[in-house]
Amino acid sequence: MTILATVVVLSILILVHELGHFFAAKAVNIQVPRFSLGFGKALWGFRIGETEFVLSAIPLGGYVKMAGMEDDEAAEALEGPGGAVDEVDPERTFDSKSLPARTLVISAGVIMNLLFAWLVFSVIALSYGNTRITETRLSVAGGDGVTRDPVLAAIPEGSRVTSVGGRPVKDWNSISDALLTAPNPVELRFADAPPVRVNLHGSDVDRAQALAWLQPWAPPLIDRVENGSAASVAGLRAGDRVTAAAGVPVRSWQQLVLAIRSHPGKPLPLTVERGGKTLALTVTPAAAKAKDANGLRISIGRVGAAGVAPAHVNERVGPVRAVASGAQATWRTAALVAGTLKQLVTGQISPRNMGGLLAIGEASGETARLGLEVFLGFLAMFSVNLAVLNLLPIPILDGGHLMFLAFEAVRGRPLSVEARIRLSQVGLVIVVALMLWANGNDVVRLVFNR
Repeated sequence: MTILATVVVLSILILVHELGHFFAAKAVNIQVPRFSLGFGKALWGFRIGETEFVLSAIPLGGYVKMAGMEDDEAAEALEGPGGAVDEVDPERTFDSKSLPARTLVISAGVIMNLLFAWLVFSVIALSYGNTRITETRLSVAGGDGVTRDPVLAAIPEGSRVTSVGGRPVKDWNSISDALLTAPNPVELRFADAPPVRVNLHGSDVDRAQALAWLQPWAPPLIDRVENGSAASVAGLRAGDRVTAAAGVPVRSWQQLVLAIRSHPGKPLPLTVERGGKTLALTVTPAAAKAKDANGLRISIGRVGAAGVAPAHVNERVGPVRAVASGAQATWRTAALVAGTLKQLVTGQISPRNMGGLLAIGEASGETARLGLEVFLGFLAMFSVNLAVLNLLPIPILDGGHLMFLAFEAVRGRPLSVEARIRLSQVGLVIVVALMLWANGNDVVRLVFNR
């Protein structure tokens, strides 16, 4: 299942991306000798018209070879002999086209990935409906499951929100929308607590990151206990409500999770309500490896129990609302991915958190086992991820080519072919190094469980 899901995810998303470049090139009459899924030596292929379509040996990307893009030789550096060679029509080369046409061709891959994600998110909404979380009480979760974001620490746990930035809210969805658009600092008003002003910064990316720390309140009520788990050994049962942990009152599921995770391998006394009676139980969470918000290795506790979901309803939606929901989900995902990249660059997240092919495979297999709806959501999310990553200003990626075109627009003339080739070779080294690092992290996690 994992192998099949990984192949499906990578194949579909690479195909969608490269088809964007291919159709855009054809639309502006650029000659396309080769369309490749993968890099390196061609393993199998066929020809339609002037274009050779091939599957190549290294399945970590793809490319559309366009006439006149000599700097693309870096992408094919591992190809070896045997590639397609066609007579080049000088009027159909990439460099012979206008700057807007070339910009369209380079941007088309990213655009296709975003449109594909929008389509998939919309299909999910149309097919399965929108889950509307009716809960308006807030919990501040730990980004790494252990610590709390100090910026959000002033928000009172479990208080019911009535307005965000002066805008009345009626459910979690409207709270999220208001938090993304309200003036900064954002004022939150509650039905059962004094108002709080929170500085979430001005950009959508920063706000989307902060939203990842906020969750709709859920009761500290156990819904499911795994057989043989620490929770089962301690005598916890489905339906138990935990009211205190280590003598500290527990008012939400998120607070219980923080208490459990902060006691790896240590006895944790719990006060539990069951059938109108109060019980004293002690659970010893199993120790598990994890990483904190800074990428440092930590040990967290797990007990093998699941809580009930926040109050919600599932609403059927029509095509118009499904399309709007798909657009909103695509934008939010892009903002979260961009925020993560920003934190990597600024050092807020350790590069050790980067994952490669094994991480993609693990996520693909896990989501596939959870059902079609979850798998399609992951496919759409990963399509947005691929789009944002391709916009990085690294030569050989789409963002690098757009950087060349921006330089040409400002300078009035393009970089020389030799300069583009040299920069693309540097870009290839950077991309290969990033791949090796990410996949190396996967191997370390697999071998050493850290």
